[in-house]
Amino acid sequence: MPDIIKLLPDSVANQIAAGEVIQRPASVVKELMENAIDAHAENIKLIIKDAGRTLIQVIDNGDGMSETDARLSFERHATSKIKQANDLFSISTMGFRGEALASICAIARVEMKSRRETDELGTYIINEASVVKSQEACSCDKGTSIAVKNLFFNVPARRNFLKSDQVELKHINDEFIRLAIAHPHIAFSYYHNNSEVFHLEKTNLKKRLVACFGNAYNERLVALEHTSELVSFRGFISKPEFARKTRGEQFFFTNNRFMKHNYLNHAVVSAFANLIKSDSFPSYFIFIEIAPEQIDVNIHPTKTEIKFQDERIVYSFLNATVKRALGVHNIMPSIDFTKPEGIDVTPLPQGTFVAPPVIKTNPNFNPFERSASSHPFESPTERSNKRNWQKLYDEYLNKNALSGNEKTERSEKMFSENIEDKFSVLDTLKMIQLHNRFIIASVKSGIMLIDQQAAHERILFEKYLHCLENNKPASQQLLFPQTITFSNADAEIVSDLHVCFIALGFGIVAYDKNTFEINATPADLTEVNLQDIFEKMLESYKSSMMQVSLNKNEKIATALAKNLAVKQGKPLQNEEMNDIIEKLFACANPNYSPTGKPTVALINLQELEAAFYKKN
Repeated sequence: MPDIIKLLPDSVANQIAAGEVIQRPASVVKELMENAIDAHAENIKLIIKDAGRTLIQVIDNGDGMSETDARLSFERHATSKIKQANDLFSISTMGFRGEALASICAIARVEMKSRRETDELGTYIINEASVVKSQEACSCDKGTSIAVKNLFFNVPARRNFLKSDQVELKHINDEFIRLAIAHPHIAFSYYHNNSEVFHLEKTNLKKRLVACFGNAYNERLVALEHTSELVSFRGFISKPEFARKTRGEQFFFTNNRFMKHNYLNHAVVSAFANLIKSDSFPSYFIFIEIAPEQIDVNIHPTKTEIKFQDERIVYSFLNATVKRALGVHNIMPSIDFTKPEGIDVTPLPQGTFVAPPVIKTNPNFNPFERSASSHPFESPTERSNKRNWQKLYDEYLNKNALSGNEKTERSEKMFSENIEDKFSVLDTLKMIQLHNRFIIASVKSGIMLIDQQAAHERILFEKYLHCLENNKPASQQLLFPQTITFSNADAEIVSDLHVCFIALGFGIVAYDKNTFEINATPADLTEVNLQDIFEKMLESYKSSMMQVSLNKNEKIATALAKNLAVKQGKPLQNEEMNDIIEKLFACANPNYSPTGKPTVALINLQELEAAFYKKN
């Protein structure tokens, strides 16, 4: 019987390794930029075409490579970072495995130019599918330029699994920003399809954050710092009032390496307890400095997960550091004990006469005397509400005595394929809001419960989707236009969605690359903080970008509907509840919100009776 175990060819082994390291264009960006940082570059340029499918190029002015080093850099496990196994436990560089270039070359065409400062000529190498096609001397600048072309050209199945350009660009932006934040002493530039996305000069951390996320962050950030023998922290957290409804900018860096860590995230979030709502999230940019031997960065191919020797101690220190930062910067309400006692009142002009206050009393009032018509401690509003509820109750008891002509009939609509009987909503006085969350209405077969937020999201979604598909917006001009500013990445999304915003009824004009003027809004938009609306809408839109089942119009309609719908906890008047019910059942799909959450539940009479009468 012949042997069945064989050694894989290098080309196949490299493709397998590439599957672990290179998952998408952003993976190439990360590996190449980290190599440039390790080469002590002071200026790094990233050039992208077609979201990385056609070209990913990183140009740096770092140390460069000799002819021999340039050739060896394409081999697997070729690295200058480690020489023995123990070196894995004291790593201070970004890359160290020596797999990046070999993995990239296995699934793309790679062109490299590199020169050291002491060399007159550099080296030019072309590698395609792990095969060196050519190597020759060339004239080039000091440093290294690596161009990765036609990613996954020889692995069509992997190429077909790439997402849309917007999704892939989001991942590239994320990798670029992580590295740019971690290294503010390096100048970075980033171009996509010949358009500049970022141009970041050498600066300090706070200015780098403002350059990446917009000028608004200049007022949102609070510095934190702690130094001890075991671990040190530095960076910034957001003020509680700027907490967001979605997980926005949350960054951990350990020894300048970006990482994800749910346990330490909890340490930060718990420090904000009672300062932000339970469904909100703070932003943070926290750098952790710890001895390399105290951590393990070699537990995941992408090196975004790090294991600490003693996570509990790091957790405690971090939680205390965030709390201290919130307190030191007077985020929590406090009393200023440095001022003298008394109230600081501006004196009135000389000669001003102020009449002394007069207290009016009723000498006949007896608080222990009970009125026949009301409780002695009831306010007029409470007595009025009682009469209204009594009226509602009386009308409910007498509803069967009303003639058919006296009843207000509503149009009957099917609200579920699984419910055969049609219903009609009765008099609007029979609608009740439960816990400022659900609308309860009487129907022929029982009672109907409507989730007010999910229902309103469905209403707005179909309305905005109609505007986007038919380009018939209902718009209102603003008396005072508002100016809004975005980060470079968000500004690019706004520019890409400009036509969609116009179709929705927004009047939006670009001032410059990051600043826009809003001079009109959709007719029913009552919110005045457009900066907040757009930021939340963009967060929702970016979260939905991974949903390939939705097109662009559906994603933007969903994002806007989620952020403008009435929320749980909002009290509604009868007219508002009636309006939601009528519009919901005029929708094409009234059963579910745009994110798939049920909007309506029906409890029939049999179920209600079963709750009170036990069958023998």
